[in-house]
Amino acid sequence: MSQTTYNPLIAGIDEIRGSWGWFLFLGILFIALGTACIAFNITATFTTVLVFGWLLLIGGVVALIQSFTTGTWGGFFLYLLTALLRGFTGYLLVRYPLMGAETLTVVLASFFIVGGLFRAIGSGMAKFPSWGWAVFSGVVSVALGVMVLWQMPITGLWFIGLAVGIDLIVDGVAVTSFATAIHHLPKLPAYGAA
Repeated sequence: MSQTTYNPLIAGIDEIRGSWGWFLFLGILFIALGTACIAFNITATFTTVLVFGWLLLIGGVVALIQSFTTGTWGGFFLYLLTALLRGFTGYLLVRYPLMGAETLTVVLASFFIVGGLFRAIGSGMAKFPSWGWAVFSGVVSVALGVMVLWQMPITGLWFIGLAVGIDLIVDGVAVTSFATAIHHLPKLPAYGAA
């Protein structure tokens, strides 16, 4: 009598395999939306800024209400200040989407430069396996950040839409690959059978 151990990860794959079509649909939808964001990058930039602004504004209002419901708490003023800051930032993004897009683009460019430098220098110092690719990736990030800053304010109009589009396409390819991989996995024997 062989004793079979139950592995929840393997058992979960059988459940996921049944919905591989939904993963495939989601991946194709992400790719289509990403392509639309790249094709209409200015519209995608302003849509992203407005959605981000509304989320901050609504989050600020909710946090403001919550800060007054917990008014006796010791961190009330700090919580109130963060709620006001979040709400005011959201209001500014909704009220001035062009300036918001330019500001977010500068923040993203700075992130690319600092993150790329950190990745390139850290990878070069650590020298883990295949560290050259990480250094190359860091250099590309720095170059992208410098390019975005160099071409400001024009890049503020289209860069966020392009970045969102590329991210959606890459996510779509990853989800589509996952869907086809789980669809082609061999069926596993049922667990728990004696």
